[in-house]
Amino acid sequence: MKKILPVFSYILHPIFISMYATLFYLFCKGDIFTTQEKYYVLFQILIITVIVPILFFLLLRSTGHVKSVMIHETSQRKIPLILQCFLYILLVKRSIVIARYPELHFFFLGALFSTILALVCSLFQIKASLHMLAISSLAIFVIGLNIHLQMQNPYWAALLILLTGIVASSRLVMEAHSNNELLIGTFIGIFPQLLFLYLWL
Repeated sequence: MKKILPVFSYILHPIFISMYATLFYLFCKGDIFTTQEKYYVLFQILIITVIVPILFFLLLRSTGHVKSVMIHETSQRKIPLILQCFLYILLVKRSIVIARYPELHFFFLGALFSTILALVCSLFQIKASLHMLAISSLAIFVIGLNIHLQMQNPYWAALLILLTGIVASSRLVMEAHSNNELLIGTFIGIFPQLLFLYLWL
């Protein structure tokens, strides 16, 4: 089990959570979007939230500012988190606009606020689990969308709660975080999503 759990830290790495949220959103509301529009949205999310951060990470690693893809050191998180804030602002201002994608817009707005809170924590040398931040944000979004669209499917909520527990266990097994750091990350991920949930639920 100790060999399997770390795999989830990579599969459910924060960099992929935006893609998972978008895929779920398009799956649930697929009837109102054309196939071309779905691919267009996914391509934007892929470029902005996956490819650009990866290229930026490679640049930071080559210059010695970051040592690992997991960014264990609190001091090394500031630059990537600042970049992430700008990328989320780009998304909510230009791509995932409220008029066309209201639920997804508020998800990314919540993600922006979570990232800002994580950045503030890093400035005060507080290490929050970015994995827990990301997976808990996704869990609230999925549960909220399930209620909003009246899907009446409890399995999605159960799956995301299970995955949240698995990610927490994975981070503990890898000795990447303490229990407090996991709790801080979870709170930072959940709170903004719950706050914006009232605006679209």
